[in-house]
Amino acid sequence: MAAAAFLARGGGTPRALAFGCLRRLHTVYQSVELPETHQMLRQTCRDFAEKELMPLAAQLDREHRFPAEQVKKMGGLGLLAMDVPEAYKGSGLDYLAYSIAVEEISRGCASTGVIVSVNNSLYLGPILKFGSEEQKHQWIAPFTSGDKIGCFALSEPGNGSDAGAASTVARLDGDEWVLNGTKAWITNAWDASATVVFATTDKSLKHKGISAFLVPMPTPGLSLGKKEDKLGIRASSTANLIFEDCRIPKANLLGQLGMGFKIAMQTLDAGRIGIASQALGIAQAAMDCAVDYAEKRMAFGSPITKLQAVQFKLADMAVALEGARLLTWRAAMLKDNGKPFTKEAAMAKLAASEAATAIAHQAIQILGGMGYVTEMPAERHYRDARITEIYEGTSEIQRLVIAGQVLKAYRS
Repeated sequence: MAAAAFLARGGGTPRALAFGCLRRLHTVYQSVELPETHQMLRQTCRDFAEKELMPLAAQLDREHRFPAEQVKKMGGLGLLAMDVPEAYKGSGLDYLAYSIAVEEISRGCASTGVIVSVNNSLYLGPILKFGSEEQKHQWIAPFTSGDKIGCFALSEPGNGSDAGAASTVARLDGDEWVLNGTKAWITNAWDASATVVFATTDKSLKHKGISAFLVPMPTPGLSLGKKEDKLGIRASSTANLIFEDCRIPKANLLGQLGMGFKIAMQTLDAGRIGIASQALGIAQAAMDCAVDYAEKRMAFGSPITKLQAVQFKLADMAVALEGARLLTWRAAMLKDNGKPFTKEAAMAKLAASEAATAIAHQAIQILGGMGYVTEMPAERHYRDARITEIYEGTSEIQRLVIAGQVLKAYRS
């Protein structure tokens, strides 16, 4: 969808206070001024999240239900292919726009936010960058409208952070690749119509012997493991992909033979901006809930926002949130300008994920007992936040990436 078309769419008891957490405090914690196009996008996504996602988020979480109707609507808004050129039925926007959209959607429902993030950055991203023209038309265009979504199959049961140790193998048999192995922790697994798979094609070359493949779902030889029963982001499916003599056409090789590790690393750099943005959305939702409750909760004859202990918590939460947001936007803008952003993406992901966990924790502390019950969204934000420090590179991996980049610059 064209960018212009995209933009055209565009008190009482403590339990009663739950409903006050549904709307963002619009005049609080405003970040640096955004370009007008991005401000319009932000408002569009905010309105959608408040109308379509916030009222359903708790139910989706409770039922572990994929938000199919909402995903379809987001496809109509252009949110599933934001930086994809219009030639491939994308929105033709930039990565800053993508970051803003993922934050706002995640503020409404973190599960829906990660569905959007995976389709944009992990599935469409590598195809857009490394695919042939024929592959782009075949594997991108049908995945922009919300009718289909994709997934990204890199992790395995025994090599979560060691992306270069793929035990899944692919061998060429005539005009077909034959895949065998298991991929683990695959987001969107049960709802995807295609996946980007990384498999070893030459074990003797180690990480240089890994290649990337495009695999339709379902397809013979590919089965799904059970849906994982997770702590958070329960409305997005997570499962193993099991390949047993799964045959795909030779033309489904993505990029060149042996380029898989490079494709994976560059894809994860971009994907970390998406997860940082998801974490920002969770953090903002937790912050909104805490402020809204604290303004209305009376203690000793005044709102608890009069208490210095609460004010200090809110101040620390605001600093962590704004700092992480600026890091995330900086990483997105570096990518948009064609500059290296590996370090900045890792910094954004680290800062935003740890901010989300800390802010969600403090939100529950401010709410007290009300923060611990499911009638308030604070406990869901807390559960949702935790995964952002784990997937697409744990916090420990982010620190290794950052340190490596710092030392590389120092030694050059």
